[in-house]
Amino acid sequence: MATRLNAQLMKALFADICPSEVVYDPTSVEVFTGHILVAAGWKPGFSTDNDAVLLAERFSADTVINLSNIAKVYTEDPRVNREAKPIDTICWADFRKMVGDEWVPGKNVPFDPIASLHAEKAGIQVICAAGRDIDNLRAILDKKPFTGTIIG
Repeated sequence: MATRLNAQLMKALFADICPSEVVYDPTSVEVFTGHILVAAGWKPGFSTDNDAVLLAERFSADTVINLSNIAKVYTEDPRVNREAKPIDTICWADFRKMVGDEWVPGKNVPFDPIASLHAEKAGIQVICAAGRDIDNLRAILDKKPFTGTIIG
């Protein structure tokens, strides 16, 4: 339910370029209008990352913006290893080596490993960035320099 509340807030924030309703079931969306499609959690057992990749593939999008509580992906968990380095760009193969190939609900990784494999196969890139930094999100959408990690 938290992802649904966050999605409604994002839709309200970008109402001028996001006329479509928030998506709760990625398999039911027939049409997409506007520049941004906002989606939220679908059902237990499926990550929101996976939902986003399904929608990106369905509408031939080349990029998914993954907003979370981290500004960038790191080489390791910086809470555990203070020597962990932030990553600006990383290919899918190297990213998948970091996160593995298995996903279970609650797994703490920057992007779901199953969704990562699907995105890699579909040729979709993912931008991981901090969800609280609205100015940074605008920079991403405007294709200006931003803080985050590009995967793919």
